[in-house]
Amino acid sequence: MKKVGIVMGSDSDLPILEKTMDTLKNFGVPFEAHVFSAHRTPDKAIDFAKSAEEQGFGVLIAAAGMAAHLGGVLAANTVLPVVGIPCQSNALEGMDALLSTVQMPSGVPVATVAINGGVNAALLAVEILALSDGDLAQKLKQKKAADAASVLLKNAAVEKKYNM
Repeated sequence: MKKVGIVMGSDSDLPILEKTMDTLKNFGVPFEAHVFSAHRTPDKAIDFAKSAEEQGFGVLIAAAGMAAHLGGVLAANTVLPVVGIPCQSNALEGMDALLSTVQMPSGVPVATVAINGGVNAALLAVEILALSDGDLAQKLKQKKAADAASVLLKNAAVEKKYNM
């Protein structure tokens, strides 16, 4: 199975990425996590992206706040899919990172999830890997069924309490 490469621009993004890593663990998907800044260690980020495919990665996840150029730097230097997580900052509550991540030029796509959307980034990575892994696809189907069952249980409780 291919690995997921997780790159954060700062270790302050770690609380968001712990959810990402927990989700990948739940699916049994191997991953590596790194701290490479698009601005402070651009050579390291570029080297990682350029060698990711030969290192056995199938998807890269980039989490960054504020200017959030990390996803674009990775995507510009690999043919692997890159999923961007815009991280919330104090100044603009993550809107700066969201716009920086989602507004990529043609030819440099970065799939972007919600601000602080670490779980969805992991799920999107799993979905990408599941295209060539039937066992992983089955695990996704089971999760979606369990999620639906959970909602229906909550619905039943609400209906019982409030409907006349």
